Amino acid sequence: MPGKMGPMALAGAAAIPYTVTMKKSPLLLIFVGILGGSLCSGPSAWAQRGMAPKGLRSLKIRKKVSARMPKIPSQVSQRIRTGVDHAAAQARVKRLKQQEQKVLSRINDYRDLVVEMQKNMIAARAVSPHDGGPGEKAKVDYLMRLLKTMKFDELYVINIKDPKAPDGVRPNIIAKYYGQDTRRNLWVMAHTDVVPPGDLNLWKTDPFQAVVEGDKIYGRGAEDNHQGLISSVLAAKALMDAGVRPRYNYSLLINADEELGGEYGLIPLLRDYKHIFTPQDVFLVPDAGNAEGTMVQVAEKNMMWLKFTVHGKQAHASLPKSGTNAARASSYLMVQLDKALHKKFNRKDRLFSPESVSTFEPTKREAADAALNTIPGTDTFYLDCRILPCYTNEEVLAEIARVRQEVEAKFHVRVEVEVTLQETHLPTDRKNAFVQLVLKAVKEVYQNKPKVMGDSGSTVASFVRNEGFPAVVFSKLVDTAHQPNEYSSIANTLGDAKVFSLTMMRLE
Repeated sequence: MPGKMGPMALAGAAAIPYTVTMKKSPLLLIFVGILGGSLCSGPSAWAQRGMAPKGLRSLKIRKKVSARMPKIPSQVSQRIRTGVDHAAAQARVKRLKQQEQKVLSRINDYRDLVVEMQKNMIAARAVSPHDGGPGEKAKVDYLMRLLKTMKFDELYVINIKDPKAPDGVRPNIIAKYYGQDTRRNLWVMAHTDVVPPGDLNLWKTDPFQAVVEGDKIYGRGAEDNHQGLISSVLAAKALMDAGVRPRYNYSLLINADEELGGEYGLIPLLRDYKHIFTPQDVFLVPDAGNAEGTMVQVAEKNMMWLKFTVHGKQAHASLPKSGTNAARASSYLMVQLDKALHKKFNRKDRLFSPESVSTFEPTKREAADAALNTIPGTDTFYLDCRILPCYTNEEVLAEIARVRQEVEAKFHVRVEVEVTLQETHLPTDRKNAFVQLVLKAVKEVYQNKPKVMGDSGSTVASFVRNEGFPAVVFSKLVDTAHQPNEYSSIANTLGDAKVFSLTMMRLE
C-alpha cells in the first residue's frame, strides 16, 4: 500500500517532479517540497528531524527530467563556457596578429643584410666542380659563420663525398629553429651552387662581384638561388629577433648540387638521412615563380631526355644506292615522332598554362663524321620530353618503340634509343591545407591574385613530393636566372621573407 506524506512534507512544494519509489509499492510520481530545507536534503533529512512518516525512511529518490522544464543551469553553464572560449579565441587571434606585425616590421629593417649577404655569396663563385668550378665550400663557410650568430637550436653541415670537389665533399646545411611542438618542420629549401657565367663579353659587370643599382643586385646567382636562400634566412631572423616561437619548427635545408641534378645534395639526404625529417613535414621551395608573384607551383611535368642513334651504311654521295643514308632516316624519324607523340598524348591541363600540353622537342644534334660528299652511316639527335602527369613515361616509350620499328622497316636501318634522363614527378594536391596557407600569405603580402599552377620545368621539389611530402614552389622573380647580367630585386627578397614567416606562424 502506498504510504502517506504528512503536511510538513508537502508544505511549499516545489514544481519540480521527482520519482519516489517506496519499499513495497510501485512507482509513484509526486511533488516533493521541503520546508526549511533544500531539494537535495531528501528523506534522510526528514528522518533526522523526526518528520518523515513511517515507510518514507527507506525512500530512494531520483530526479526525473521533464520536457516541460528547461535545463536552465546547464544552459547558463554552456553560455558561460562559450563566452569564455570565444573571449580566449579572440585574445589568441589578437596576440597572433600582434606577433605577425612585429615579425613583418623586423623584415623591413633587413635591407642592408640582403646586400651584405649577396656580396659575400656572389664572390664565392660556387660553380659545380663538374662544371669546372670550385664548388660550394667558400659560400657554405660564410653562411655557417653568419648562421652561428643567430639563435638556431640545431645547426650543422652534412658532407656528401664527391671526388671532383677540391675537398672531396659537397656541403649541405641543416638549420632548425624549434617551435612549441618539435615533431613537425616547415622546411624552406634553397641551393648554394650556381651555373657558370657563360660568355663574359655579354656581361656589363663582373659576374662574381655584386653591383647594387637601386633595387637591383647584379651578379651570378643573385636570383638563382640567392634570393630564395636569403629570404629563408631573413624569415628565421625575424622570428628570432621578435622573440616568436612558432607552433612547429622553422627549418632550413640549404643544399648543394641542385643545378646538375642533386646527386651530391638532396637525393642522398632523402635517402640516407631520413631521421632529419618527419612524416608531417612540409616544404617551401623558392626556386621558381613569375614577375607578378602569382605563381604558386604544386606540380611539374614528368621528364625524359632521349638519345636516338640511327645506323645506316656509309657511301659516296654520287652512289646513294650503294649505301643507306642515316641522315635521311633520322630526319624522317624525327618528324614521325613529332606527329605520333603529339597526336597520342594530346590531353590539356590548364594547371600548366601556357604550356598546357605534353611537349616533345628535338634539341641537340651531333655532327656527322662524314665529309660533305659522303652519305653518313650514322646520325644522332636528342629529344626533350615534358609529359603531363596524366601519362606515364612508359606509355611514351612504348609509342616511341612503335614508331622506331616502322622507320627501321621502311629505311632498312637500325635505331638505338638511350634514355639519358628519366624523372616521374608526383604533384601536391592543390586543395592541400598547406597550399591554401601559402596562397593566403602571398595574397596578403603582395596584394595580388595568386593561383595554383604547374610547371614545365623541374625543381628539387619533385624529389620531396615523390617521397610523399607536400611541397610548394614560390618566389616572386624577375626571371633572369642563367642569363648574362642576372640580377635580383631587394624588394622581392624582403617580400618573400614575409610570405615565409606568415606561412610559418599560421601553420596548424
